[in-house]
Amino acid sequence: MKSMRIVAVIPARLASTRMPRKMLREIGGEPLIGRVYNAVRSSPLPDDVIIATDSDEIIAACRRNGWKAQMTSSTHRSGTERVQEISQSVVADIYLNVQGDEPLIRAEHIAALVAVMKEPAVQVGTLMTPAALVDIDDPSAVKVVTDSGGRALYFSRATIPYDRDGAKPSYFKHLGFYAYRKPALDRFVTLPESSLERSERLEQLRFLENGISIYVNQTPYNTVGVDTEEDVRRVEEILRTGAHHPGA
Repeated sequence: MKSMRIVAVIPARLASTRMPRKMLREIGGEPLIGRVYNAVRSSPLPDDVIIATDSDEIIAACRRNGWKAQMTSSTHRSGTERVQEISQSVVADIYLNVQGDEPLIRAEHIAALVAVMKEPAVQVGTLMTPAALVDIDDPSAVKVVTDSGGRALYFSRATIPYDRDGAKPSYFKHLGFYAYRKPALDRFVTLPESSLERSERLEQLRFLENGISIYVNQTPYNTVGVDTEEDVRRVEEILRTGAHHPGA
């Protein structure tokens, strides 16, 4: 895999709807975006790590701290579109999309993401982890079901699979990290927003609705995406206690 060039992109908007300016919010004494950047840099696998933003303020913070960043269009509707813009000027075999609000990303996530791309036919990869009890019925925790070959059948905010007869199925939470080959990125941006994507507000459904398979690797390491003040408190507690382990 190291013969392939891997570039990690961290899309970062300042104007988040649920928690404005969260990218520059300090988490454990460090801006959120910087914590994510340094965590991705801790992996030996990416040849380059780039913060992709449309914010002069984020660019300025990156320059002050020595984090590599690139200005991208303010018209993008998703992180995937921002990654695709970077791919137009930065050549790679695999592009990783690491959401800028995932401060608990670790090198093991990057390794699992890259591993799922070892087959040349795989165009899009992502990660899942066993869902904690609290996540199973939580619409903010996205669930995924896969086929026997590891391809995603569906992603949903609903509780899938539905346990009709008390069979106690396994539930898996989707982690918002992606790997793409450039043809998949280029195709994505030409496709209109799909009906399922619009309904669930999940951009990965655009790939599935258009026949582009997403392969999912499993990791034991859960994360906490930062969308609320409660999320900030959870992350800071995990960082403070060192409880950064499976199930955290």
